[in-house]
Amino acid sequence: MRELGRGTKVFDHAPVGGAWRVLEGPEDVLGLMDAGGGTGVVAVVRDAGATFLAPLYHELTAVVCTSGTPRSHIGIVSREFQLPCVVAAVFPGGEPGPGTEVEVDCSGPDGVIRAPAG
Repeated sequence: MRELGRGTKVFDHAPVGGAWRVLEGPEDVLGLMDAGGGTGVVAVVRDAGATFLAPLYHELTAVVCTSGTPRSHIGIVSREFQLPCVVAAVFPGGEPGPGTEVEVDCSGPDGVIRAPAG
């Protein structure tokens, strides 16, 4: 596995894997729900105050946010749902493309996003 990015983990959690999916707003959430839901999805959002993920929290594999802190709305809600979450995530080489299988690892001091090597 190669590291793609890292940020602040919201709480300790074992690594989980899923498909990378950027969700920009309610329309994207509704589209995902129409396509079968959030099972197996690592949701990527930009705004740590976003509330539009609410209908999917119980289905998602993990959440990655490019802003915020563990005290942000997204951090608080992810803890309630025990959903692995990385906030303030940065990707020096660029973010993975839609549908890329990634691992979100919140078991160490930071939250780390990895993809299979190759």
